[in-house]
Amino acid sequence: MEGNGMEWMLRLIEGGAGSLAAYLAAHVLLCLLPAFFIAGAMAALIPKASITRWLGRATPAYVSYPAAAAAGSLLAVCSCTIVPLFAGIYRKGAGIGPAITFLFFAPAGNIMALAYTGSILGPEFAVARVVMCLLFGIGIGLLMALIFWRDDASHDAQTDTLFAEQARIAPAALGVLLSLVALLIAGTLKLWPLTATVATLQLPLPWAEAWQATLFQWVPFDAAKGEEGVSFQGSVLIGLLLLIAATAWRGLENIIEGANRWTWLALGLAASTLLVAALRLTPQPGGLEVALTGRFLAVGLALGAVWHFACRLPADDWRAWLWEAWRFVKQIFVLLVVGVFIVGMVRQVIRPEWIESLAGSNTVLANAVAVGFGVFMYFPTLVEVPVARMFLDLGMHPGPLLAYLMADPELSLQSMLMVAAVIGRTKTAAYVGMVALFSICAGLVYGAWVDGLGSVPLAGALGTLLLALAVALAWLRRRQRAEPAA
Repeated sequence: MEGNGMEWMLRLIEGGAGSLAAYLAAHVLLCLLPAFFIAGAMAALIPKASITRWLGRATPAYVSYPAAAAAGSLLAVCSCTIVPLFAGIYRKGAGIGPAITFLFFAPAGNIMALAYTGSILGPEFAVARVVMCLLFGIGIGLLMALIFWRDDASHDAQTDTLFAEQARIAPAALGVLLSLVALLIAGTLKLWPLTATVATLQLPLPWAEAWQATLFQWVPFDAAKGEEGVSFQGSVLIGLLLLIAATAWRGLENIIEGANRWTWLALGLAASTLLVAALRLTPQPGGLEVALTGRFLAVGLALGAVWHFACRLPADDWRAWLWEAWRFVKQIFVLLVVGVFIVGMVRQVIRPEWIESLAGSNTVLANAVAVGFGVFMYFPTLVEVPVARMFLDLGMHPGPLLAYLMADPELSLQSMLMVAAVIGRTKTAAYVGMVALFSICAGLVYGAWVDGLGSVPLAGALGTLLLALAVALAWLRRRQRAEPAA
């Protein structure tokens, strides 16, 4: 019995370690690493007025919430990448409502997610996803703004104190920010010019193929379940990440006092790592094939642009930028690692067959199970949609499937931990509850339509949801006016 318990514990630990290794190898570099630098640039280089003009607490709702959704729709990134960006705009003065709308809509309703959903699950599913995400994303943001209006006002006053001296964004700062966004786009989009092979080089590394086989033995995976192993290239990237962590701690912790040799080493390693991630390394018999891709060229150009504009920043500005980026890394990244590790452990316990049997019909329980499934079975977009296709083929009802696709990017365990580090546990608990509730409602409505609900009843159901939201908003607004701010 004791031996079985030990084997079970080892299996859980191996599952967590494998999940973490696969995540770090496949998803951190070309999306999350630039996101931290963008968040730092937002906090250090962008004047508060530039954010609050469109997303501020006092900006009219008909401007701020569509602007937040529009900004999110253009960022083809996963939920873990969007959290640092959410932290950046929130710290800089965005209202809690528009910031939450951005956080909710970006990973589930961005252009790449919708295009991929349409191609794999069909255009009707993609339309349902974008409509529900837009409607409920704005609704959740409005509710958060009205429930936490006092905290929002206090947060707004704090950002006035922190950033009141800045009047406008400098051209060099704008250049840095736009170059970082270009770097993020170049690293994440799956367009032909970026994925095309420009040239190949064969390196005489006969041990590469054996090392790849060893990695697959250490981190076994089932691609049919959406699991990912660790490739040869992924192992190289993990090693570079560890070097970045070791050098960044000594080079960025006291960056406000001035740069040192560790600072430049950390930044050089970060740039080199992004370039390696943009290559395609393929072990073959007798050697290693290195493919120079269009992505490598695009990432190199974007890094050059970042360096060009960063050299034109005043010393205090680029030091503040690097410090803010490092602060976000310390605040968020550890929680991300913990969350991914726990998810990997839980995956060893949960069986997809259980979910399929429970979510085969469009009931409240089935939709709730699908939402709960998204907490512990998070997949990035390019894996999430094929996995959803697999569940659909195995008998999951389209209603619970939509509920899962809406909740999965928002309620993954690592995302909740990171969001709590930014806005606190109380606001995060409210946000999580609203996302779960609205995702269940979305699944029920779409599932009823798939089962044959006519256009008139469907419009009535959506109208009822909107009416309930309007009543809640009116009640909360009256309460807000009746209770003066503390």
